[in-house]
Amino acid sequence: QVQLAESGGGSVQAGGSLRLSCAASGYGYSTICLGWFRQAPGKEREGVTGFYTGGGSTYYTDSLKGRFTYSQDNAKNTLYLQRNSLKPEETAVYYCAAGDTYCSGTYWPPEADFEDWGQGTLVTVSS
Repeated sequence: QVQLAESGGGSVQAGGSLRLSCAASGYGYSTICLGWFRQAPGKEREGVTGFYTGGGSTYYTDSLKGRFTYSQDNAKNTLYLQRNSLKPEETAVYYCAAGDTYCSGTYWPPEADFEDWGQGTLVTVSS
């Protein structure tokens, strides 16, 4: 089981930036898909971006491409999600997740394939 813990949420003014962190542990040398999701109030959870630890390119959801940046620090086993120029409609709970599955720049597995989830971190963007 992969343990995940997000941090970095809070209140941000529209136009501001966020950088969320997710400390991941417990997957050892397994190759898994690590990703970020978000769930806005009253909406379904959606995938944002992710990366396969076995290598390859980063996945970005088409509708959000160019708006988020995924990065990771392998030495710290930490994922990051960067977003500049935030909009109020991006108020959401942001989750990191891990799945014993493949993902790539052109393939995003179903949400059900992500077995392990962090507790989520709330980002509130005010106008």
